[in-house]
Amino acid sequence: MAKIDLSEYKKVALDTLGKAKTTALDTKDAVVAKLDADGDGQIGIEDVIIISFKTPGVYIERESFLRKQFFKNHTPEEIDAAVKSTPALAGIPAAEIDKIADECIKSERNKVSGISAALGAPGGAAMVATIPADITQYYGFMLRAAQKLLYLYGFPDIDSDDAKGLQLDEQTMNTIVLCLGTMYGVAGANNAIKAVAKGLANGVSKKIMNTALTKGAVYPFIKEVSKWFGIKMTKSLLAGAVNKAIPVVGGVIGGGLTFATFKPCCDRLKKELKDTLLANPQHQSSKEETEVYNNIIGQAVVDAEFADVVDACENAITIDTGDSENNDA
Repeated sequence: MAKIDLSEYKKVALDTLGKAKTTALDTKDAVVAKLDADGDGQIGIEDVIIISFKTPGVYIERESFLRKQFFKNHTPEEIDAAVKSTPALAGIPAAEIDKIADECIKSERNKVSGISAALGAPGGAAMVATIPADITQYYGFMLRAAQKLLYLYGFPDIDSDDAKGLQLDEQTMNTIVLCLGTMYGVAGANNAIKAVAKGLANGVSKKIMNTALTKGAVYPFIKEVSKWFGIKMTKSLLAGAVNKAIPVVGGVIGGGLTFATFKPCCDRLKKELKDTLLANPQHQSSKEETEVYNNIIGQAVVDAEFADVVDACENAITIDTGDSENNDA
């Protein structure tokens, strides 16, 4: 059998990768310009949320969603109660809510994976246009899943007027940031979202909750999530640019990776949301959740970095670096 000389193939492959990296660096500024929604010269999770919500179909209206999920198995009175309060308080069985949540995750996962593969296929000059689309469509479907999970597990509708007007207020933005942080396992985000749920379940006033989300007890966690995503977005952008510079291969990697990572993120958020006072009247608060909640109702204004908050806790919290397979988007 004749031997095949692979040296030439290796040379071509290395040359292609070298050109891909150069192209990635050359196009980074162009991609940043497309994704920088708030005009600060950087790409952050807030930029992606703003752009994603401008995409038709990303915003989920709570009432219509809940009515659609429950109309087959429940009376109009039960559905009205679920919309007015929460599915749990309306007597919807937890097992049924969990099943619907799993179906929602599966549906959004299948949609985002197919689109990611299609967008990942173009290479060369076309990638400048497809990288922003790939990022925003991925997080767009993730935001769809997050909204559905929030509503199933008792959270109120996000500010629909602002959402339909393509402008999210700061409180709504920060709540969504916490959800995404929980999805990716960013330290403290899960306890913060549970403390917010406890405040909502106990009827804490909207003014106090808004203070907690914008400059109070929850805000240091939001800042940390934003910082974590800022680093991750830069790494993902460069990796995506290299992949997309190689036609076909980029599509295979993009679609496959998206399919593998989307569900674990959504499952993580589901796990945390189903164990809050909004979704489970028998919920037992952890020490960390209770500490955040007490600061919320005490109307504490926290002018501190996340590290200072962590240092003040007896049990230190570590940050998920996102190096594991389940945490890479």
